Amino acid sequence: MARSNRSRSRAARAREEHPELDVDRLTSGWRRTEVRGGREWNVQPVSEAQAVKAYVCPGCGQDVVPGIAHLVAWRADGVLGDAADLASRRHWHIHCWRIGAV
Repeated sequence: MARSNRSRSRAARAREEHPELDVDRLTSGWRRTEVRGGREWNVQPVSEAQAVKAYVCPGCGQDVVPGIAHLVAWRADGVLGDAADLASRRHWHIHCWRIGAV
């Protein structure tokens, strides 16, 4: 294979040599935006390893216990601004969020 005279950055070489370590690819599925009930929501998964505190799921009223993968959701289109929306985020069981309890 012919070599290019243009040098590549260290990060570009690392992505080519180890595509499983590409941070952009790994984080692309984390936070997403969904529309529920005519409102726009930011939704971010929380893995089992990241789930270290207990929360109450607003969908079913049951505890989201530590060590259980779940979702964090907050309004993306609130009128009070991003800080207020983020402060009102809630932790949901994945099933409760999917059945549309918003």
